[in-house]
Amino acid sequence: MIFEFDSDQRLWQETVRDIVAKRCPPTVIREIVDKGADPDPVWRAYVEQGWTELTDPENAVELAIVLEELGRATDPTPYLATLTQFAPLAPDFVRPGETGAAVFDGVLARREGTGWRLDGTARHVLDGDRAERHAVVTAAGVFVVPASAVTVSRTEIFDPVAHLAEVSFDNVRVGDADRSVVRMREARGLALTGLALTTVGACQRILDLVLEQVRTRQQFGVPIGSFQAVKHKAADMHVAVERARALAYYAALTIAERDPGRGLAASMAKAAAGECQSLVFRHGVQLFGAMGFTWENDVQFALKRAKFGELLLGGAATHRALIAEEYRAAHL
Repeated sequence: MIFEFDSDQRLWQETVRDIVAKRCPPTVIREIVDKGADPDPVWRAYVEQGWTELTDPENAVELAIVLEELGRATDPTPYLATLTQFAPLAPDFVRPGETGAAVFDGVLARREGTGWRLDGTARHVLDGDRAERHAVVTAAGVFVVPASAVTVSRTEIFDPVAHLAEVSFDNVRVGDADRSVVRMREARGLALTGLALTTVGACQRILDLVLEQVRTRQQFGVPIGSFQAVKHKAADMHVAVERARALAYYAALTIAERDPGRGLAASMAKAAAGECQSLVFRHGVQLFGAMGFTWENDVQFALKRAKFGELLLGGAATHRALIAEEYRAAHL
């Protein structure tokens, strides 16, 4: 992929979109949120399709296509955490169909005899409450810990489908065999790119629903989409989504090509996605006449998923600062 998808990637996108539409339609999200339905059948469908095996960096663009479609659908499964956070940190511990989460900070590792002891509490761990194993980042390296060894508590947040948790480690013993040797910068780059793609997908869903709304809602006997002010807002939303999408797929491509600048590309993608959601969120709510944030309207799920993607692992301002620091260091 250079400037656009090739024929295989277009076919892959169409296939993924069709499967997601069947397995994870808005009605399923409603069942999960309103009636407490189990999202595991959706996860199992992804496993059956082989989507949980996209762990090789060479498949980064194909994984990116899946992530955007799942962001569009407000995916209720641990796919994002497992494939973009756990798997890059623990590539030798990945098992198809097994869920994982990443603990990026808050835990200390101390050497004890021939092993290690982990202590501490990590907050805001994506899918930490339903992961079967955790990849724990410490100053001594990354350790893979089974869920049975830790204490977890789900944190209630504004996105009713997303799972964040507080994960506590109290004298957890691990050995050198549980240690994963990875390049943290590269692993974090995929995590950032995954969040950027999820945010882009959610923003595209908001735009799609907004366009449907302005075409059908009428004032003064005409669709509100015919008003110039509405057209301008919709056009701004489209431009923001396309810009963020281009940078997100560029970041995925640099991962697939093992480009030396993939870390910087990931921060650029995360910053653009955050800026995109800010504009799309604001215009989306305005063009729905604020109805979009009511419980009855499905656009609320996309709005909340877009905001969720912006806040996790640093927002747009954080990553703009990182980009500026990197450029400054390169030119001094």
